[in-house]
Amino acid sequence: MRVLVVEDEVKMASLIRRGLKADGMAADVAIKGEDALWMAGSTEYDVIVLDVMLPGMDGFQVCKRLREDGVWAPVLMLTARDAIEDRVQGLDTGADDYLTKPFSFAELSARLRALARRGPIEQPAVLRAGDLHLDPASKRVWRGTTDISLSAKEYALLETFMRRPGQVLDRFQLLEHAWDYEYENRSNVIDVYVRYLREKVDRPFGVDSIETVRGAGYRLRADGGRTDQA
Repeated sequence: MRVLVVEDEVKMASLIRRGLKADGMAADVAIKGEDALWMAGSTEYDVIVLDVMLPGMDGFQVCKRLREDGVWAPVLMLTARDAIEDRVQGLDTGADDYLTKPFSFAELSARLRALARRGPIEQPAVLRAGDLHLDPASKRVWRGTTDISLSAKEYALLETFMRRPGQVLDRFQLLEHAWDYEYENRSNVIDVYVRYLREKVDRPFGVDSIETVRGAGYRLRADGGRTDQA
């Protein structure tokens, strides 16, 4: 899951970003509303954390512009202002949720997962492809009754696939959702990690759920690789 954090307080932005990365998410930071607009316009984010009190263009204006520009990633507004009229204004400009500072990071993370599930089309709390399951809240992955241990990046890549079952995803799309801007080596990392995933979620179970679509990318079969699943 890839998150854009729009927060002008550098220390706060750094803490949120660090926490999100520790929670298995890829996170980018913008400290100005103008930066948030071009970043969200050029990158497909799963969810946006947007502070209200920004210099120049405030969070309300940024949210309104994002919607006008056709950016429909779920937005969670983050602010020290808890007046009802502020919350109403935020929701009316297109925000999906509202969290008041100070906040519990566990709650922020849970709210982001809930917003990412919803996306354009609401998704269940536990993602499923046949008998392959992924629980974003507990970071647990299992097939049938067998738990599967994944590294942080293997997990992030599998989550990207499982949020879009049956869709062909090219390498750039997979990089966009599982790696942030700090990552520079973009040569064959997707091919390497797809191979790692297949070794853990497919081969031990005698299935082929992650398909190579020649010239296009990869696709996770919606049936999890088993046609006998109900």
